[in-house]
Amino acid sequence: MKKHTLDARETEVLRNIRNFLMEKGYAPSVRDLTKAMGYKSPRSISVLLEKLTKKGALKRDNKGEIKLTANFEGDESRVETVDIPLVGMVACGTPMFAEENIIDRIPVDVSLVKEPYRYFFLQARGDSMDKKGIKEGNLLLIRQQNTASEGDIVVALINDEATVKEFRKAGGAVVLRPHSSNTRHRPIIVNNGLIIQGVVTSVIPT
Repeated sequence: MKKHTLDARETEVLRNIRNFLMEKGYAPSVRDLTKAMGYKSPRSISVLLEKLTKKGALKRDNKGEIKLTANFEGDESRVETVDIPLVGMVACGTPMFAEENIIDRIPVDVSLVKEPYRYFFLQARGDSMDKKGIKEGNLLLIRQQNTASEGDIVVALINDEATVKEFRKAGGAVVLRPHSSNTRHRPIIVNNGLIIQGVVTSVIPT
């Protein structure tokens, strides 16, 4: 199928759809898009969705659910990114993406994030993982999940305090290993009370 060029409003609709899919895990409704884009009438969004469908940039299934395609040409720098929240805290029992936790939203190329996972950014503190390329102030792109595999770099909560370490198992315990040029950092051995909040997938220098 021939690709079609998108105008600015059509590009913005696609961007909002992608952001919604990444943050919520399901496609937005016309009402959701109307609210997200600040439109007064859902009719305007419906017209834009019809245009995008005709251009092959998205599809609608039998239930009317939106499915994105890659059949477009235009401002790919906007369409091919998704906004990932930078959160100021990760705490047990606190919704990760509650508005009070979100400091900013940072555009990320879609090649760095995979559906249906949700992602968030944390800013690195300290030097306990500097030998893994994680420096003070770096942004850590984290895939939200509550499990980890051997050798993953994880965000773990211990007694409501977040730490970034390498995940290892030893017998019935979990060992959170630092990788630091600073010898004061020691492995943390945890038997219970550990909560995995996510796995670091990318480190972005600042």
